[in-house]
Amino acid sequence: MQVFHTKSKIIITCNNRLAPYLKQEVEALGYEIKRAFSTGLELEGTINDCIPLNLNLRCASQVLYSIKAFTAENPARLYKELLEISWEELIDFTGYFSVSSTVDNETITTPLFANLKVKDAIVDRIKEKKEIRPNTGPETNKVVIHLYWKENDAEIFIDTSGETLAKHGYRKIPGKAPMLEALAAGTIMATGWDRKSPFVVPMCGSGTLAIEAALLATDKTPGMFRMNYGFMHIIGYDEQVFFEERRKLKEKAKKEIDFRIVATDHSEDAIDISIKNAKTAGVDHLIDFSVCDFADTEVPEAAGIVIFNPEYGERLGVHTKLEATYKRIGDFMKQKCKGYRGYIFTGNPDLAKKIGLRASRRIEFYNGKLDCRLLEYELYEGSKREPKPES
Repeated sequence: MQVFHTKSKIIITCNNRLAPYLKQEVEALGYEIKRAFSTGLELEGTINDCIPLNLNLRCASQVLYSIKAFTAENPARLYKELLEISWEELIDFTGYFSVSSTVDNETITTPLFANLKVKDAIVDRIKEKKEIRPNTGPETNKVVIHLYWKENDAEIFIDTSGETLAKHGYRKIPGKAPMLEALAAGTIMATGWDRKSPFVVPMCGSGTLAIEAALLATDKTPGMFRMNYGFMHIIGYDEQVFFEERRKLKEKAKKEIDFRIVATDHSEDAIDISIKNAKTAGVDHLIDFSVCDFADTEVPEAAGIVIFNPEYGERLGVHTKLEATYKRIGDFMKQKCKGYRGYIFTGNPDLAKKIGLRASRRIEFYNGKLDCRLLEYELYEGSKREPKPES
């Protein structure tokens, strides 16, 4: 099975509502998209084509390469179909693999049972051909096989990513309730930021939005922080292809920017964590970090983007305290950010009404399973009429 040179279906998954931004990334890399859906994209290519996808994509979760699609009404049929695949040509019999799955079949009460049937088929096939069985377990740092099984339609994939791409590898200290890196990147892309004007993040938390902005501005991709992927453990892998892609990443990355990225937080611990994460990402010298109340954040004169990711009301004290905070955010944007585009990422529409500005756009996202909105505000300067308050 020459999977590194044979074209097949490729599915790139992402968190729900990130697909529009993932699509932008994939098209920018020159790939033709055959289908888009709410949690990903479909295209065609080889596993070698999956390598630059893994190294470049900011909004993706997994890059899956299809081995076989088939009909399976029950676990016995699933096992039989999988036993026919030449697993001994894909997985080293002295190696290690794990199985993940997305299952919706009436004969399966838990995905763990489906995973076990996949493992059994792979192990039995390799043991029959090589007389030695590979090791299996939950770790995703070697070969990962993914089963998609909905009703009677089944498809088996090589997960070329292994560990998720949605975590970008620089955030060694997550801090309190951090925004997932892929979500942060998608949120910034949704603003339409030009990547050459000021980017201001009051209430920055562990610094993810500011760091992702710096990475976007310098063309540094997540592949620069990671040296292990699922495709590396498949038989036939040529490390030269990987190192050539990494060379391209390094060549296109910039070292400096000529505008300011500002990140503040009232917590010294949060800023300390942010600086450490930014150093790991190699962008600490590009971000102006400081400890202060968000209302005291320095806003550069040149118009740019100001973005808040405040508490939604689940942890930080009483609701009335947050109402006052959201009102202060609105006052700060009106008074100090004229000429900017302002954004607030929130999962609490009632609190958003306290901002005192009318949103020009409401962009849908999920943060985990929480339905969220990125609210956009045009912060006019001069003679333009100030937006009406939220009703």
